[in-house]
Amino acid sequence: MKTEDRTAHPTTDNTGHRAGRRLDLIAAAAGVLLVTAAVLVGRSIQDADGSLYVHWPPLLASWYPHTGPGTPAAVVVAAAVIAYGPPLADRIRRRALLPVAWAASLAWVFSLALIDGWGRGIAERLTTKHEYLQVIDRFQDIGAALRGFNGHILLGSPDNWPTHVAGHPPGATLTFVLLDRIGLGGGAWAGVWCIVVGSSAVPAALVALRALADEHLARRAAPFLVLAPVAVWTGTSADAYFAAVAAWSVALLALAATHTVRLPRAAAFASGLLFGLTCYLSYGLTLIAFLLLAVLVLARTARPVPLFLTGALVVPVLFTLAGYDWWEGYRLLVERYYQGAGGLRPYSYWVWANLACTTIAAGLATVAGLRRVAAGAPGAVRALRTGTTCAPQRLILLSLMALLALLAADLSGMSKAETERIWQPFILWLLPAAALLPTGTRRGWLTAQAVVALLVNHLLWTGW
Repeated sequence: MKTEDRTAHPTTDNTGHRAGRRLDLIAAAAGVLLVTAAVLVGRSIQDADGSLYVHWPPLLASWYPHTGPGTPAAVVVAAAVIAYGPPLADRIRRRALLPVAWAASLAWVFSLALIDGWGRGIAERLTTKHEYLQVIDRFQDIGAALRGFNGHILLGSPDNWPTHVAGHPPGATLTFVLLDRIGLGGGAWAGVWCIVVGSSAVPAALVALRALADEHLARRAAPFLVLAPVAVWTGTSADAYFAAVAAWSVALLALAATHTVRLPRAAAFASGLLFGLTCYLSYGLTLIAFLLLAVLVLARTARPVPLFLTGALVVPVLFTLAGYDWWEGYRLLVERYYQGAGGLRPYSYWVWANLACTTIAAGLATVAGLRRVAAGAPGAVRALRTGTTCAPQRLILLSLMALLALLAADLSGMSKAETERIWQPFILWLLPAAALLPTGTRRGWLTAQAVVALLVNHLLWTGW
């Protein structure tokens, strides 16, 4: 049985238990200061020239204090996870951990979404003028729609696509077209699809943590994966669905690389298949390759690579044969991005304000956990070189790769604003860093997570 000291040791930086806790609080305070600066500076810029194109910088949101039918449920779910989540995660049967975590995540996301009511919170989210459901009728002939998809991306093109359709490869839109074809059409089914599938990212992350770190750390991470502020946006956008597809790709590769599944070859192929689909759901999620590479490095093997690559080719080949050119689509998307608000939003603000958005979505417990990641990083890298990493060090290295992917997206300039929504697939892999926090502080940090989510959802009307 692993002890708290062994779990925490790689992140204490030889400062002692009390000093480590104090540094955790300082890191969280720095996160609050970053968000405060982004709010104040952003408000000044937006009032001066409106160039941020958000009403409540740094978030794409409007000031809108309110309660709703989901308010009591959200408070109850938060209180239950805070009170019973850590001990339950520590003691529950191994087989039960994943379904219970998924169910708890679903309860949290649904209750937060229902604070805005069934219509505004779920059923109407994907029916606005910017969303995928606006173009379902234009996919009556799927082959023709795919062949002509790139011809409607630019703003000056005839019948140009709505913002989200133009901003993603057609795999995203095609998902909702196929749901409509099987009788699950309309905003309600689309919203439920995104929430149910999106919440499955939590058990996917736990599967990967079990394989790459150990059972103990996965259990410690579970309540923080469930009660994350990013759940506010899991219930409002298709990016939650994208995050889950990417997460299962990482999880399956972890199982294949560590041979902790009965059919590792099938898992490697399925991982590649999902990664190929991920790239045709969102251009930016090609950066999930950072995490996939981390899996192979941590497992110290390349054996799954051939089958992974074979699986990864399936979706691109199918779309290419259907007449869609991914590279041309991406080139046109970049042009479309700079035709709109993306070309006007100042990089000098968003390159750091994006990190403030991430702080809100990931929560202060994650910030404190990442402080421990930073403290333990040198030792983890040294241990990786010698092949002597312990479980916490493998978690540290996985967190670092997730952070690297997020920073690459930030520096690209293609993610100016709205990153609380867009970066869900990366934020997911930062959340387990909170597992490195001391046992005695877990309920306090979970409370901080819940308070952030409840305040955001009750005080603001979040976009998308």
